[in-house]
Amino acid sequence: MTHALPIRRDARTGLLLPTALRLAAGGLPVMPLRADKGPFGNCPDCTGNACGGRPNMKSPGPCQCPRPCHAWASATTDPAVLSSAPWAAVWHHAGAVAYHPGGARVTVVDLDHAAAVEWARTTLPPTRTVVTTRGEHWIYRGTMRSVNGVRAGVDLKSIQSYVRWRGPGIGDMAALPDLVRALPMNEPAVARPAARVATAAVPARGGQCPHRSPAYLERGIGMAEQRITDASSAVHATVYRTFLAVLSAHGRCGCLTEAHIGRLFTAAQAKGESPRHCTDAWTNAQTALGM
Repeated sequence: MTHALPIRRDARTGLLLPTALRLAAGGLPVMPLRADKGPFGNCPDCTGNACGGRPNMKSPGPCQCPRPCHAWASATTDPAVLSSAPWAAVWHHAGAVAYHPGGARVTVVDLDHAAAVEWARTTLPPTRTVVTTRGEHWIYRGTMRSVNGVRAGVDLKSIQSYVRWRGPGIGDMAALPDLVRALPMNEPAVARPAARVATAAVPARGGQCPHRSPAYLERGIGMAEQRITDASSAVHATVYRTFLAVLSAHGRCGCLTEAHIGRLFTAAQAKGESPRHCTDAWTNAQTALGM
């Protein structure tokens, strides 16, 4: 009598490192993703960007952390790093391989549903195409800034972003067309009041400030940055909900500074949000709270 053997998780994920090494050998900067397809969180030393960030981030920092911290900024082609002990435990728990398209000098037009795919087929020049779970990735040669939601179901992934590896795709890769480069500039203008930053103490709930220690506010901002960084989908909604939570907990007593808000905006823009989207989300959150 034979017995079915259970499929062990490490047997399934054991193929990810060889795949990553093969892609890196071909010049693709790669990184591990969690089972839910989001990037792994920062280690304690890097939480809240306390390390200052990596040298290749938008605001360059001195971080040389040997772990795959800082999402896309950790992507590498170095086989010694990919196979190192600090990365080994992460690969053991990983669920997928991702790559940094900007580092590979390409832009991915991420089409999230059938209507977006149909739009691309009737509008964009043909290029290498990769089938995804819900739509397609159209890959062009050349880089640009990453922007989410340039139209319904369409995100642009290039500089300061990551894309899950789903195979090499089919077709010849075309040069990045001006039509794609112009998509972020075609966003409809939205008339909203400019975001405000409270600089004077405003008593709330009886005038008591909840920040008995600076560490409480710092921990809250760090957790908010991490929540945005870890978002693997619905980035718009995640950014808004995070801004709403920060303002609700920290925005009524005057302790929240421009530096704190700048950190949140930087985290959101690293995920592809435009400065305008950040401002709109912040203003909308203020309005929802009656601030």
